[in-house]
Amino acid sequence: MAAVTERRIALITGATAGIGAAFARELAAEGYDLVLVARDEARLGAMAAELSSVDVAVLPADLATPEGCDTVAARLTDPARPVDLLVNNAGMSLNRSFLRSTVELEEALLRLNVNAVMRLTLAALPVMTERGRGDIVNVSSVSGFAALMPGSTYPASKAWVTNFSVSQGQLVRGYGVRVMALCPGYTRTEFHDRAGIDVSKTPSWMWLDAGAVVRAGLKDLRKGKLVSVPDWKYKLATFGMRHAPQGLVHRVSRRTRSRIGRETH
Repeated sequence: MAAVTERRIALITGATAGIGAAFARELAAEGYDLVLVARDEARLGAMAAELSSVDVAVLPADLATPEGCDTVAARLTDPARPVDLLVNNAGMSLNRSFLRSTVELEEALLRLNVNAVMRLTLAALPVMTERGRGDIVNVSSVSGFAALMPGSTYPASKAWVTNFSVSQGQLVRGYGVRVMALCPGYTRTEFHDRAGIDVSKTPSWMWLDAGAVVRAGLKDLRKGKLVSVPDWKYKLATFGMRHAPQGLVHRVSRRTRSRIGRETH
């Protein structure tokens, strides 16, 4: 009798749109069974119906809350069906300056962009290192490489995600586990619309396709990279952010804020 091949499982947060949905489609095409996480149960159901060629479980959860993180962490630590690939994609931004923000809004952003990534990574890694295999992709941003968007907490949150991922990736690579930060630039998703950010003045050449971002990220993950920056133009941009004089970076940042229509006061 032929041996039964164990099916790989991927858990994706923010899985109903944009980069998260692109991960779901790409991994389903590769034969992964899926656990899809998002707040909107109806959209989760629609996504599951689209990906009917594989086994899809839906897990409604708001990762900006402790209860939502607990729900997903419990799935990641379930010994019956261990997760082979975790994609921490859920995130948010705010269309307002820090001077006009509130404690509630800023804490919600940090709970989703930072705490949820930490919480779910901490749930997944011990299981993966014990098994001797597993992958985690934390979706970050090129904005995390410099103090872009003056008055926004978003780039700071993504700087944390990138550095956290590199640190954990170095820690667990000896166990056969990979952790990588995926740092795309402008990508065509619902992200900016949900945040109320006007990007109509952003040139078309700056935009990336979510599917291409995911394919590049998975390729880099399997090469063992700790950080993936899809597309040559954003590789050049991150090089400039790291090495250009800070005064120049800050001037570019101010022009970017004007172009994307973010509130400044």
